[in-house]
Amino acid sequence: MTTAREIMHQGAECIADNETLEHAARRMRDLNVGALPICGEDDRLHGIITDRDIVVRCLAEGKDPRSVTAREFGKGAPIWVEADTDVDEAVRLMVDNKIRRLPVIHDHRLVGMISEADIATHLGEHEVAEFASKIYSAPPSRI
Repeated sequence: MTTAREIMHQGAECIADNETLEHAARRMRDLNVGALPICGEDDRLHGIITDRDIVVRCLAEGKDPRSVTAREFGKGAPIWVEADTDVDEAVRLMVDNKIRRLPVIHDHRLVGMISEADIATHLGEHEVAEFASKIYSAPPSRI
């Protein structure tokens, strides 16, 4: 059994929930990522902010990314997996929830993220094709 820990990208960095979206965008640029987990003062996962969130939910709605915080975009329970979760279950969660990034947790702390690239480089050709067809054929998520 291959686990989430075995395919995840280690060292995912959080953005504090009180940081601005402008700061989040700069961190994404500097880290060359399209999403950042949002963590609170308790060092626990509170949500995820994506580059799309910043554009569609902030800029396109006329909000100021210099004053809007990550906390405002981290509403709801984030979807995540335990590090020892079977990779098939992790992929199923991503497909069922139409998400392209999945936080990996161990002992209640973020230890990594599974992204589309991790799926593409660690799974077989058939699994990657099935994942891609289900994720990319889904309509854009309503924000």
